[in-house]
Amino acid sequence: MSFKKINIKDLDMNPFTAIGNDWMLISAGNEEEVNTMTASWGGVGHLWNEDVVTAYIRPQRYTKEFVDREDCFSLSFFDGKKKELGVLGTVSGRDTDKIKDVDFHVTFIDGVPTFEEAKLVFVVEKLYADTIKEACFLNKDVDNKNYPDKDYHTMYIAKIKGVYAKA
Repeated sequence: MSFKKINIKDLDMNPFTAIGNDWMLISAGNEEEVNTMTASWGGVGHLWNEDVVTAYIRPQRYTKEFVDREDCFSLSFFDGKKKELGVLGTVSGRDTDKIKDVDFHVTFIDGVPTFEEAKLVFVVEKLYADTIKEACFLNKDVDNKNYPDKDYHTMYIAKIKGVYAKA
């Protein structure tokens, strides 16, 4: 399966639906080892004169080790793969070959892992990372609702290096 690079200005995607409803995979790694996780929190925008994404990963997620180790990662979007994304979001790659278990196939774009089954892929380069802090919440209800265990996400801001659609 091949992907074609598209101009980000031509992107026809509703991020509220694509991320919040349909979910995405955050993937990182190299030719020897890849891991991925499902995410439903994130954003797309413009910051520091760059087109960027924000992605959020809790500290206990195995994929975080891969994202922290690599300079780049991918965000992959799918059609009709909610069952598979559900598995990839609940099973740890530490314990099983979850990618094989859902019959997804790793491919690389610009040296960054993604999946042949994706319909749209963002290849991104990390610019900034910081852990969300309890003291910075202006509305404590948001903190209490989303972080009862105080396992605050790391927020990654990453420059969009390329957007690829299934060819």
